[in-house]
Amino acid sequence: MGHFITFEGGEGAGKTSLIRLLSEKLQAHGQACIVTREPGGIPIAEQIRHVILDPVNTEMDSRTEALLYAAARRQHLAEKVLPALATDCFVLCDRFVDSSLVYQGYARGLGIEAVREINAFAIQEAMPKLTFLLDIDPVKGLGRITANKDREQNRLDMEDLRFHELVYEGYRMIQASEPERIKLINADRPLDVIAEEVLSIMQANIQTLANINI
Repeated sequence: MGHFITFEGGEGAGKTSLIRLLSEKLQAHGQACIVTREPGGIPIAEQIRHVILDPVNTEMDSRTEALLYAAARRQHLAEKVLPALATDCFVLCDRFVDSSLVYQGYARGLGIEAVREINAFAIQEAMPKLTFLLDIDPVKGLGRITANKDREQNRLDMEDLRFHELVYEGYRMIQASEPERIKLINADRPLDVIAEEVLSIMQANIQTLANINI
């Protein structure tokens, strides 16, 4: 069985860059590895992603949003993640169920347990072995997004600062409730420093990596 590892954090935390670097390092040492994201990763889920994040969809109801995320997650899990894990592959995923708990459950006010219940049906107990929470002040994270001229603005970028502060609070809350799975990582540092810390934690928790000098 492979290893399902997810990466969480607010906007501008640097998940995409970190995942890309980790994937390169793992593959350089002979580890089968795929990189994917939520919502998305496969055609059906990417179509749902477009609906969720399209800036024109400002009237989207919070419950509708939560259900769309869960639907995209189910298809992505069934079509891509689980088959990859069955081949002893590392699956590095940009966001998973924790994002819904925080963004819709906490920041949108739907309730963490209510959103957890929706997603329990979707994922059927398929949880990641490790989750890395990239921790960065919301103001700094949003500043990174503003500075990235190549990034397209999505609907979440249009939320006010208070929303992103709630996301930050929500992530801290769920990390405190599951510290063994969710590892808090200071994301306000150089990428290579962050990557070395993450790899060290992975090696401590995954036997197949223990003897690799990355």
